[in-house]
Amino acid sequence: MTRPALPTTDELRARARTALDRIGAVVPEGGDFQARTPLTGEDLFGLPTATEADTDEAITASRAAFLTWRTTPAPRRGELVRRLGELLREHKGDLADLVTIEAGKIRSEALGEIQEMIDICEFAVGLSRQLYGRTIASERPGHRLAETWHPLGVVGVISAFNFPAAVWSWNTAVALVCGDTVIWKPSELTPLISLACDHLLARAADEVGAPRDVHRLLLGDRAVGEKLVDDPRVALVSATGSTHMGREVGPRVAARFGRSLLELGGNNAAIVAPSADLDLAVQGIVFAAAGTAGQRCTTLRRLIVHRDIADTLVERLTAAYGKLPIGSPFDETTLVGPLISAKALDAMRVAVSRVQAEGGKVLAGGNRRLSEAAPSAAYVEPVLIRVEAQTDVVREETFAPILYVLTYDTLEEAIALHNDVPQGLSSSIFTRDQQEAEIFLSSAGSDCGIANVNIGTSGAEIGGAFGGEKDTGGGRESGSDAWKAYMRSATNTVNYSSELALAQGVSFL
Repeated sequence: MTRPALPTTDELRARARTALDRIGAVVPEGGDFQARTPLTGEDLFGLPTATEADTDEAITASRAAFLTWRTTPAPRRGELVRRLGELLREHKGDLADLVTIEAGKIRSEALGEIQEMIDICEFAVGLSRQLYGRTIASERPGHRLAETWHPLGVVGVISAFNFPAAVWSWNTAVALVCGDTVIWKPSELTPLISLACDHLLARAADEVGAPRDVHRLLLGDRAVGEKLVDDPRVALVSATGSTHMGREVGPRVAARFGRSLLELGGNNAAIVAPSADLDLAVQGIVFAAAGTAGQRCTTLRRLIVHRDIADTLVERLTAAYGKLPIGSPFDETTLVGPLISAKALDAMRVAVSRVQAEGGKVLAGGNRRLSEAAPSAAYVEPVLIRVEAQTDVVREETFAPILYVLTYDTLEEAIALHNDVPQGLSSSIFTRDQQEAEIFLSSAGSDCGIANVNIGTSGAEIGGAFGGEKDTGGGRESGSDAWKAYMRSATNTVNYSSELALAQGVSFL
């Protein structure tokens, strides 16, 4: 079957313009900062970037707005986020268009990302009435001991290209109801969706009477992010990206005694046990490994399969990989769109070559597609590789659709292989054995921040805290009690008696 042709850059530019116009966002054209599309690998618009003075002014304005916003009742702050959620729902299709144009996501995944933003807004609105402290038993008669939570300050959000809007919303929706203000430095690769989101939040602020400077957007390169990292007026830096980036951000923020929330690399694995439902496993594995062209931090990169079923599962996966539709993400039948850039394709090729040199066998994929139609784009077949050992290259994260297949004999061996990587984000096991599942979820099992049973490694829901351990950075965003990262706690002692009783029975004066 002949697949539809790729859209031209002119068509994508017009589609982006239409989406931005419907949203009401203005594209400040004229600078050297290029908005580009991975669908063709070509530039769309030239945009101006934030200067050092712009960044300083944004931090000053954000800090001033915080002094007002922190005293606004939390349910009132929730009204801003509620209105943002309504506007996101109203413009869901337009926002999804921009995600596809800039990040290359297929239509269902782009729409899913915007739905995730809507969901976190709903979650945060409820949270605005649940910023609970606690009462603590005091050892002194006539005293009350309590814990209270207060807004933290200015939050700097540095986001990555692969979830160009959702990760911003995880941070921003929660930070706003916690009483913080936000400055957003998005990926240089996704400025258009950032302009759209910033405009909708500004509109929501105007409509509910919130200070406009509760949110500021700064388009720019590394220098803008470094200013947020180093400025003591930025109380929390939430940064999503590579482990290398996190190793720079964390120490610099810590040096000024600021807080950082780091969401870094993942080298995620799934164990497939002998009792696994292979129909279920194949579906979960292929989506987790090939979805978003392998460019999720939760992408499945290592498959650890019991030796007794390895050949059968590999045969089924090889067949599934051979049928994956690759092409324009605007085509409803496409499952794999482009890599973000030619640089990503080069990194993928280097990793595959290294594994082959070590004896790894490519079972499926690896060929470039659509190179004549879009020579500057990076369409590639997801790769399935069988390896005999977990070598250095397998232990590294390559941000591309490469799935390494290893075998094991005992669950203990499988868990050891699973945990023997620097990263610790997401994990899963496919099994119908309850004991195996419970061991995997226990303290003796997966060492990741996310551990799943009978689903893949990707596709987290906003209700649970998202984040990982080890080189993944230790941060938690989105649901559960991740809100506490955006607030400061205070311990309060109230003496309602007529005597001053000192703690621990101390007598003085």
